[in-house]
Amino acid sequence: MKKIFNIALVAFFLLHDFRLFAQGDEDDNGDLEGDDTPAAPINSKLLYLAIVGIVFAYYTYKSRRKQIS
Repeated sequence: MKKIFNIALVAFFLLHDFRLFAQGDEDDNGDLEGDDTPAAPINSKLLYLAIVGIVFAYYTYKSRRKQIS
């Protein structure tokens, strides 16, 4: 359980700045104001997300295989 927490903590610190890229002001309805909202450049973080996902899938597969045996 501690390893999963550590993996989640590392993933959080690697990927926590995604919400910083969502720019724009909200109006009273919760919609973004204006049509010229800036692009959200999250493509640079997709590599980190893929690596963390592959490591997590491998860890989950390994732990479940150990439980079955």
